Amino acid sequence: MAQEAINLTRALKGDNKTQGNWGEVVLTRVLEASGLREGYEYETQVSIENDARSRMQPDVIVRLPQGKDVVIDAKMTLVAYERYFNAEDDYTRESALQEHIASVRNHIRLLGRKDYQQLPGLRTLDYVLMFIPVEPAFLLALDRQPELITEALKNNIMLVSPTTLLVALRTIANLWRYEHQSRNAQKIADRASKLYDKIRLFVDDMSAIGQSLDKAQDNYRQQ
Repeated sequence: MAQEAINLTRALKGDNKTQGNWGEVVLTRVLEASGLREGYEYETQVSIENDARSRMQPDVIVRLPQGKDVVIDAKMTLVAYERYFNAEDDYTRESALQEHIASVRNHIRLLGRKDYQQLPGLRTLDYVLMFIPVEPAFLLALDRQPELITEALKNNIMLVSPTTLLVALRTIANLWRYEHQSRNAQKIADRASKLYDKIRLFVDDMSAIGQSLDKAQDNYRQQ
């Protein structure tokens, strides 16, 4: 736990790329805890060419039953939150808090412009999940600016933290479990139907053979 705290501190003090990498690490842990399997129910760093022939690379694409997809973005930066967390006076803390809120709002707008829903080959839901990898940073922003949720929704984005994302992913894992059970039940029903058809044909054949034998026996008796 101590090492993880050190890693988080380093990530918060790092540049945007370092923070993005930390967000991806936390996201990977949440995905692993959800019960979903990489390469089956979700994929990472998939490169897709958009209509303008530039390449887009969502952090994670979660597959849903019935061919739907959910995109998760983990590139939110938390430089301002780090300053808020380590502030030694109220003025610095309040200033950093306002920067943190502005950073969340700015990322909402940038993510909305990416328009992941329109990428060829994806059948996404209406909303992209914007992952804020540090729970207190997520709660702090929404506590001070609850309207961020509405602003995000207007941009077809849902804000999620490690806790809320895990709940959503486990729900998806349960949907897949029911889907697999349904498919298995259908396979069993199909096999049972085929077995029944074979048994019925066998019984019909045996009945026909029996009738032929009876007819042959009657002919023999009449001779």
